[in-house]
Amino acid sequence: MTPDQTVAIVDYRPGHAAAWKALNEAWLAEGGFVVEAKDRKVIGDPEGAILAPGGRIFMAERDGEAIGCCSLMPMQDGGFEVAKMTVSPAARGLGLGRRLLEACEAAARAAGAPRLYLETSSTLKPAGALYRSFGFVDLPPRPSPYVRADVWMEKRLTPGG
Repeated sequence: MTPDQTVAIVDYRPGHAAAWKALNEAWLAEGGFVVEAKDRKVIGDPEGAILAPGGRIFMAERDGEAIGCCSLMPMQDGGFEVAKMTVSPAARGLGLGRRLLEACEAAARAAGAPRLYLETSSTLKPAGALYRSFGFVDLPPRPSPYVRADVWMEKRLTPGG
């Protein structure tokens, strides 16, 4: 990326549907993961599965092209699950994962959420390192709709949390 190319973090709009699907299917394939039932639901219907219940989706755009994404999915405890975060291989190393997490945290704090939560795979080492450097801490194992999930993490957002 040259200095004159800027990347904007923007809210998802319906025109992002194809990029949302392609970005998420690509990281799942790259990781050697199958597309599971919950994946199909949130990738195929982001408006219904994420936005309608009160979630958010952020897209990283460069020159009008979506090159990364991340979602916030509301949880029963008032927190948000960070999900479907990826940056296209050609745009990795530019700090976009951190910028997407910053957008998620700002939105969650604005909503008064007590925490951010996520599930990931230990095979996704760069993602795990990013999450830990961003303040996420490991949690004990818990049930998950994802076969690939073997790491559970949270970042408390409330004072004293």
